[in-house]
Amino acid sequence: MKRKKFECVTPESVGIPSEAIERLLDKLESGFTEPHGLMIMRHGKVCAQGWWTPYAPGIRHGLQSHTKTYAATAVGIAYTEGLLRLEDRVIDIFKEEAPENPSENLQKLTIRDVLCMGCGMDTMPAPTKDWIREFLATPVNHVPGTTYMYNSTGSTLLGAIVRKLTGLGLHDYLKPRLFDKIGIDADNLRWIYMPDGMEVGGGGLYATTEDNLRLMKLYADNGLWEGERILSEDYVKKASTLQNESATEEANNPLAKDNFLGYGFQIWMCKPEGVYRADGAMGQFTIVVPDKDMIIAITENASGSHWAQTTLDTMWEFLDEIPMEKGLTENQAASEKLNRRLRMLSLPAPIFSPYSEYSEKINGLVYQVGVDSFLLDNSVASVAAFMGGAALPKGIEEFRFDFGKEGCSFNYLQGGESKSVAIGIDGAYRYNKLGNGAVSVALMCGAWTEEHVFQLTIRWVETCNHQKINFMFLEETVIIEEEGSALFIRKMPLITAFQK
Repeated sequence: MKRKKFECVTPESVGIPSEAIERLLDKLESGFTEPHGLMIMRHGKVCAQGWWTPYAPGIRHGLQSHTKTYAATAVGIAYTEGLLRLEDRVIDIFKEEAPENPSENLQKLTIRDVLCMGCGMDTMPAPTKDWIREFLATPVNHVPGTTYMYNSTGSTLLGAIVRKLTGLGLHDYLKPRLFDKIGIDADNLRWIYMPDGMEVGGGGLYATTEDNLRLMKLYADNGLWEGERILSEDYVKKASTLQNESATEEANNPLAKDNFLGYGFQIWMCKPEGVYRADGAMGQFTIVVPDKDMIIAITENASGSHWAQTTLDTMWEFLDEIPMEKGLTENQAASEKLNRRLRMLSLPAPIFSPYSEYSEKINGLVYQVGVDSFLLDNSVASVAAFMGGAALPKGIEEFRFDFGKEGCSFNYLQGGESKSVAIGIDGAYRYNKLGNGAVSVALMCGAWTEEHVFQLTIRWVETCNHQKINFMFLEETVIIEEEGSALFIRKMPLITAFQK
């Protein structure tokens, strides 16, 4: 892998006032979102970057639909290599999976239509082993290319097209052709897979904030990386400009104004003229601003801000503060102040409340769970089930808390296997690794929110999500309740466990 570090400079040297970035940080920390990572590049140089602890530069992050741009890039590389044409019909590629008597509209469906969300369908199938066959059996009610419907299964089909033509899945195809060339560590990436082994190109990739910036820098530079052509210039132009009107999205989410402005090839058009973005749910954005030669990459959990429209509005306000000049007079005091702040970014510390009489009462007691629905990794398992059709794991059968002077352990039996995790009760997280799936790192802390209620917080630091599970201890039972819910995640039912 060729990985050349980006040059890091002061904001003023590339024409951005440090105070403008401070104001951007103020807004991102004002409460409408939970920021995780931010990088700002101008003129090919990084002028600001920071991660809110416990998030960090090298930790991959759930991308959701930002994955779609990676899948479309694979198609773009295959197009650049001459392996396909955008006008190729989908049923000609998937002859074995196509219906015996394809409809007139299905016969018209091309790769280009899939790229721009113009499949002509009104629904998309669930992820199953025969998902390609079921996708092609979905009624194409409109002439392809004439309507818009956000179709994540179609995005995964883009990877399947590449696999059909090359015998390689998305990861193996992109590693030597994209990842190794633009400096993305392929070994650090993780994927959710469909039941047939295909990577979920519609939303199953976990990558870093900088990986996303590198991907979109390739588009900003018209498909060239350090002089080497990776994507053809005409593909980049089509991908990053209006190919399909998306105004009908207003019916699904009227507050997400930047979703009504049009779509390229798995890339969204934006409110400022000429600006475009890769976009994943809960605010995974990489924004390209051609007229100011800027790229902004952010990872966050903006699930409470109308699908992150507030983040985008904040970015457009920030861009309005950026002059067109290539450089400003250095402001050492301001840039040093900003740099200190960027190095010290952090999410609020966990609650410190380690004491309760119940610690001694329930210490070491074993509780039995009578239903098969109690999961520590509920949020992770739910996403894998939603996106890739994975079966939910067996639930926890029994458990106990062991409280000590320096922390707490949660010991449990699941699927006939004894397991244990560490929980910080000193106002800090403990590191745990659960399983070997796309997401495995769980930071855990706990606190007594009431005398008889112990709250376990699990921050899945490779994702947008965290879980809060309340254990309400009664005489010989404990009521287990999961707080809140998030996108793609089923909420656990209220569970009663009995002292064994």
